[in-house]
Amino acid sequence: MDWRSAIKGFQAYLKLEKGLSENSIEAYSRDIEKLRQFAETENLKPETIALSNLRQFITWVNELGMLPSSQARVLSGVKSFYKYLLIEDLIKNDPAELLESPKKQRKLPVTLSYPDIEKLLSVIDLSKPEGPRNKAIIEVLYSCGLRVSELTELKLSNLYLDIEFVKVLGKGSKERLVPIGGEAITALKIWIEQVRVHIPIKKGEEDMVFLNRRGSRLSRVYVFMLIKQLAEAAGIKKIISPHTLRHSFATHLVEGGADLRAVQEMLGHESITTTEIYTHLDREYLKEVIGSYHPRS
Repeated sequence: MDWRSAIKGFQAYLKLEKGLSENSIEAYSRDIEKLRQFAETENLKPETIALSNLRQFITWVNELGMLPSSQARVLSGVKSFYKYLLIEDLIKNDPAELLESPKKQRKLPVTLSYPDIEKLLSVIDLSKPEGPRNKAIIEVLYSCGLRVSELTELKLSNLYLDIEFVKVLGKGSKERLVPIGGEAITALKIWIEQVRVHIPIKKGEEDMVFLNRRGSRLSRVYVFMLIKQLAEAAGIKKIISPHTLRHSFATHLVEGGADLRAVQEMLGHESITTTEIYTHLDREYLKEVIGSYHPRS
């Protein structure tokens, strides 16, 4: 079996069997491409790689200067690749089964305070045609804790504003219902009912919530650029992205005493351990409060 056909089959498996998005499939493909590069220097084919070779591969990846988190992601891709080969009977034994992942350093995500969120909103120029749309983008990201791709793919038919919910298509094409707050509902209604109705919409984009001036759905890159520009205009010194608003949404819920399982459900996390990072953030916040206000600190 050659690498090209093995990788092509793996991509089809990720798309059809696992239901992953194009972005996730690309990420997995890049990881297996690294394995292919290493294997070809050792004249190894997918079915002839042993556990010892994969351990050498880990060392090779480490020498490339990749962060432990990136190395762990590459290894996750390699394990999924060999699981696929085993399922398809292309190999008899899984050499990656006993492969240990490098320990990841758990970095606390960057978040914004509520006054920072208000600063972001205050610098949006509502007199411009894109102003109401941009305000709705920030309100929805913060109110619902969406990933940027979930925001750009949000559909009018999935808005249930009368009962204050939106249906979101998350990772692995998994749907979830997320509550949406009053401020975000108001901003959405202004954008949809007063501005969006005047845009000539391209065929096939009629159901998309967020459109550009040409009537096409917004790109992920545009949302990243928008938040960077707003942060600069608001004088926020932190390096932030759409995901910062998602982190802020979760952190503010946990700080307010929200149940971790409920936060997990709203974020669309498969594992509660992913959501637990926000309890660490909460502890950091509590330490800051004590450090700032306790007379004996």
